[in-house]
Amino acid sequence: MTDQDQSPIRVIVADDQEIARTGLRMILDLQPGIEVVAEAGDGRRAVELARRLRPDVCLFDIRMPALDGIEATRLLAGPDVADPVAVVVITTFDLDEYVYAALRAGARGFLLKDAGPDLLAQAVRAAARGDALIAPNVTARLLGAFAGSAPSAPPAQPVEALTEREEEILATVARGRTNSEIAAELHISLSTVKSHVASLMTKLGVRNRVEIAMWAYETDRVRR
Repeated sequence: MTDQDQSPIRVIVADDQEIARTGLRMILDLQPGIEVVAEAGDGRRAVELARRLRPDVCLFDIRMPALDGIEATRLLAGPDVADPVAVVVITTFDLDEYVYAALRAGARGFLLKDAGPDLLAQAVRAAARGDALIAPNVTARLLGAFAGSAPSAPPAQPVEALTEREEEILATVARGRTNSEIAAELHISLSTVKSHVASLMTKLGVRNRVEIAMWAYETDRVRR
């Protein structure tokens, strides 16, 4: 089935700058199979719209009035939310002190606003299918930096020891590689990559590849 045969991915864009919202809408509306269904200028309005419209993905700026992107993400996608909405965080700041908290709040991806249309569309599609994507340039510079600001408690250990191959997959996920890129880099099939990623999530007790990457940095599996 092609993208044209499927219902479009419905997106809500929230940013306090109208020019930014307009630009994001224009970029996303030009992507096949993606449709922006609403915009919000602050986090509170974004949460209201998301709860009413139930989009497939919310694209949130971090710094917004009334309710910031972190709290908006937590309300819609946090671990205590019974029916979470996928959230991708996008920001101008490549060393923003709130990024780690946003990912912990349940964001399924993180991008800089200069990421470009292709990566933006990839992140939206990944979030819509239950996956997660962090821009590769963000992974090392942000997750690595903010792993140091994690809670003082040591990260949870795997319920079962990771295999050598899983350690390899862990490292590539932490560097921001997609499943296809991992398959090519390690010379294995895409289905094998997906199987290993699923096994990592089970062993680490995490929800998605974003949390896999954070765990890798917290445990010094990957260094900047």
